[in-house]
Amino acid sequence: MRISDAIIEKLLARSGVATAEQIAALKEEAVRSRRPLQELVIEREVANDQTLTQAFADYAQIPYIELDPRDIPSDVISRIPERIARQYNAVLFKVDAEGGMQHLAMEDPDDVQAVNFIQKEIGENTKIYIATRENILAALENYRGDVNQELNEVIDVQREDDSALEAVTEQDVAEDSPIAQTVNLLLEYAIRSHASDIHIEPREDFVQVRYRIDGVLKEVNRLPRNVVGALISRIKILSNLKIDERRVPQDGRFKIKVGGKQYALRVSSLPVADGEKIAMRILDESDQAVTLESLGYWGVSLDVMKLALTEPNGMVLVTGPTGSGKSTSLFSVLSILNTPDVNISTIEDPVEYKIPGVNQTQTNVKAGMTFANGLRALLRQDPNIIMIGEIRDGETANLGVQAALTGHLVFSTLHTNNAATCLPRLLDMGIEPFLIASTVKAVVGQRLVRRLHKTSRESYAPTEEEKQAVIKMFNLREGQDFRYIHELEKRAMAEGIGGDAPLSTDERGINTLWRANADDTEDDAHNGYKGRIGIYEVLANTLPIQKLIMGNATSNQIQAQGIADGMMTMQTDGLIKALRGETTIEEVLRVSKE
Repeated sequence: MRISDAIIEKLLARSGVATAEQIAALKEEAVRSRRPLQELVIEREVANDQTLTQAFADYAQIPYIELDPRDIPSDVISRIPERIARQYNAVLFKVDAEGGMQHLAMEDPDDVQAVNFIQKEIGENTKIYIATRENILAALENYRGDVNQELNEVIDVQREDDSALEAVTEQDVAEDSPIAQTVNLLLEYAIRSHASDIHIEPREDFVQVRYRIDGVLKEVNRLPRNVVGALISRIKILSNLKIDERRVPQDGRFKIKVGGKQYALRVSSLPVADGEKIAMRILDESDQAVTLESLGYWGVSLDVMKLALTEPNGMVLVTGPTGSGKSTSLFSVLSILNTPDVNISTIEDPVEYKIPGVNQTQTNVKAGMTFANGLRALLRQDPNIIMIGEIRDGETANLGVQAALTGHLVFSTLHTNNAATCLPRLLDMGIEPFLIASTVKAVVGQRLVRRLHKTSRESYAPTEEEKQAVIKMFNLREGQDFRYIHELEKRAMAEGIGGDAPLSTDERGINTLWRANADDTEDDAHNGYKGRIGIYEVLANTLPIQKLIMGNATSNQIQAQGIADGMMTMQTDGLIKALRGETTIEEVLRVSKE
């Protein structure tokens, strides 16, 4: 439920969960970041959604309820059509045997229009309760059975005519066809599982469907091989792709609405040995920009990043492999800098996040709209800040450098392993060393690690063998390094990393480690993990670094100098977050090797 800033302030004061100084600081940040106070309160772990909902229920004198989805009879919940229940986040969970009083839980009981509409559907003999959004969504899953069961019901698994692989009829891909229902179900369940990508991959005997959840691919379905043609054709129709072109890759895009929220799906088709593979990236268009702190920036990395954003010109580069969160980082940065007195223009492939007030342009190679040509056009639009989706060639790199030299602040991404390798990569693209030294302000290297589910994570005392393994894996030494790590952990704790978890280290070594609870059965938690957080290294272009660039130094030399200048490496950042219970040692090692 969206609660106004004024009421949130009253609730915090009444409950005593935050001091007047904390409330004032949160209000100031809300104004500065243009974000709801409620969102910041939850993000900073001042109070969780359940606490706020209970406090609001007491304030508004609305009964609060915690639903157990297992206790809701199917004949009761079905009195409200699923479409209406999901639209208004409302669940009918009980009907009294005597009197027939109906008990309705809603996320937002103040929505008079929703209440009136539902009462017209089920009758006015209704008592209304308030519940948390997560609790409502969990209960709404009672409308659904097992995805495999539903898919088996809509797919004609008995079809024996293999001609369907080549010859797809109009009836096969119509709106009301089993294939269309199959596609809708696959998309819906992917979104409700918080998947970031969907992979539909034809195999010799079946069609494999996999979701990427929290960065890890998981097989969720195997569909009959004989539906592959119609299935891919249906997705191509939605994406406005050529259904008769199977020899070359194609890219498209379409939008769907699930649970009252709009999602954009970026579609890519690729010819493979057994047919065509489809990959779909899911983008939540209702997502709001998040702060650098909530992305996982802290300490010296946050300091260097904030300083770079205050520069009137220059380049800030974000590096990492595909799926490491580079676009999200740039989206957040641009949202921070997006004010009415600043002209921000972007050239992207494709436009992933739409930012109000920002001029966003998508490349179109067929029409001659490449990154280089698009950037030339942007420079004639009098921008203050430019974002280039990706630097892929020397021409784009050179134009970006020239833009930085002529008074623009330029942001872009580059595919390199870490921050230090970015600078030699620019040299390899033909950029003169003195231009790199004078324009690049900071380089970010990043990865995404799975986040431990805070309500189920477990702390444990590691054995001596485990301690020695951590020392070896992270190249630590006894003594000074542990004092350094301990001081870093104390700063991380002071900046809110890991919440109220106790310190895991002292000046002598590691006392505590964290692990996932694989038995965690809470909704949206996967093997004890829920969501992801970034690990970062931010290389500031200091005078010693500039001298190394001018001398065509190697990435190892630049990395060593960066550490000497105070840079915290990705592995060190990951280690601190693992010590604070944000993730695990295994996760950090898994992604830092990519």
